Amino acid sequence: MSGRLGELLVRENLISVQQLRKAQEEQQKTGTRIGTALIKVGAIEESKLTDFLSKQYGVPAINLKEFDVEPDIIKLVPKDVAEKHLVVPVNRAGSALIVAMCDPSNIYAVDDLKFLTGYNIEAVVASEPAIREAIERYYAEKGPSLEDIVGGMEDDVEIADSEQDVGVEEAAKAADDAPVIKLVNLILKDAIGKRASDIHIEPYEKDFRVRFRIDGVMYEVMRPPIKLKSAIISRVKIMAQLDISERRLPQDGRIKIKLGGGKEMDFRVSVCPTLFGEKIVMRLLDKSNLQLDMQKLGFDPEPLKWFKEAIDRPYGMVLVTGPTGSGKTTTLYSALAALNDPTTNVCTAEDPVEFNFAGINQVQMQDSIGLNFAAALRSFLRQDPDTIMIGEIRDFETAEIGVKAALTGHLVLSTLHTNDAPGTVSRLLNMGIEPFMVTASLNLILAQRLARRLCPTCKKAVQNVDEQALIDAGIPADKIGSFTLYEKAGCKECNDRGYRGRVAVYEVMPFWDGLKEIVINGASAAELKQEAIRLGMQTLRMAALAKVMVGATTIEEAVSNTAPDRF
Repeated sequence: MSGRLGELLVRENLISVQQLRKAQEEQQKTGTRIGTALIKVGAIEESKLTDFLSKQYGVPAINLKEFDVEPDIIKLVPKDVAEKHLVVPVNRAGSALIVAMCDPSNIYAVDDLKFLTGYNIEAVVASEPAIREAIERYYAEKGPSLEDIVGGMEDDVEIADSEQDVGVEEAAKAADDAPVIKLVNLILKDAIGKRASDIHIEPYEKDFRVRFRIDGVMYEVMRPPIKLKSAIISRVKIMAQLDISERRLPQDGRIKIKLGGGKEMDFRVSVCPTLFGEKIVMRLLDKSNLQLDMQKLGFDPEPLKWFKEAIDRPYGMVLVTGPTGSGKTTTLYSALAALNDPTTNVCTAEDPVEFNFAGINQVQMQDSIGLNFAAALRSFLRQDPDTIMIGEIRDFETAEIGVKAALTGHLVLSTLHTNDAPGTVSRLLNMGIEPFMVTASLNLILAQRLARRLCPTCKKAVQNVDEQALIDAGIPADKIGSFTLYEKAGCKECNDRGYRGRVAVYEVMPFWDGLKEIVINGASAAELKQEAIRLGMQTLRMAALAKVMVGATTIEEAVSNTAPDRF
């Protein structure tokens, strides 16, 4: 049935023909099954696909995330068999073994399992991504913990306390020591398991610690013995192919590791010399988790329509603004993914290039040789581009070339560091761009923030709601009581933090004619904001409170991540 699955879904009006074609293209690129490709391109939700398969096969559906399978059940089916047939044993019932499968009609798999286990096989259906995730979770090799390795290293590794006392040969030898290799590998693996976005390895005068940034918040995970400082830092530098003899200058590199199921993870490594040694920060870049579907990024329908209209124009400038780590790159990549097709020439200047995309010409900035955003942009204009993405507008030269490119028939996407969308206009004017050029070139400005998303498994309704606090935050008095306010709790799904993942909050300001007129007349940022709100713009605080009212996040997250709307 796997070959006809797409056609059946189209016949049942669960997906469109266009969505099926898009999924088939994704299937050809990745080699996955059509069901997985349909989920990945956003054509159908995983739960709906599982329910459909359940009806087609006449077997029950199962949500593997809600199950905790006993180890003795898992042992009944070897890992290689589970991966070969994409199956996971779930439970025993007398002489029957209940097995989750993405294709219960596969009689070869059923016969194989029956022969191997000696049980009668009863199939239940689950999606391919859910089964792969369960295989990775249940069949993962349980190695020693961080504490076990560090405890065993205290006496095994003998190196000098001060990094300056360690020669290159000694540092390289210590970095190649088996316990050090195990410890660094386990730190990387632990960060992936905890869904960290960054790993910080930090040396101090009498201390040495490792911290993870998870959902935007830093958590300390361990404090290795300080005498291991040089060995651990050297090990990471060797993995990133950096110069371990250079300890006075910053260095940048990458580590690529292979995980189970053919998955790869990139770590962008930044080494910076501090007072007591080199600090290392590693950014985790998982392309498989990169969300490029604008429908799922967190846009409300009207702002999403405005954003799509702005990037669909053949020329003009679209700017995304916000602090570091607010998701600007993801938003720009989602726009590029929508624009990327064989009929368009897309060029990007990035510092650094975080993810590489087929069909897009990406250039890594190198200031040391004079390759900066302005130089790359000048070169792009001689490369017959349709769409240009500039990593960041930092100076007048880059801004001026970008504005002129937008005025001469190119679509220009870029980022800027300002507090909100109206403030971006003031920033461009302060850089020296003439008001008439700003109004002629700008299509849209988007400001964004990331708030922590409440864990859907354990979030709980607030019993005693402080109405005055909600009014002070900006929620209209007449809306209080019309929605359920939630707060964090804590469970094993979210590691008892109460939050799991993040939700984007957007302030989308199309450059309407009314705004152009008051910019030419010298309006301030506050006046621009007032007029934009009157024309229909939803501010960051309004957007964050909308996420609170639908139960996506807490009032504390909304208040801490956005500024109040005061004029």
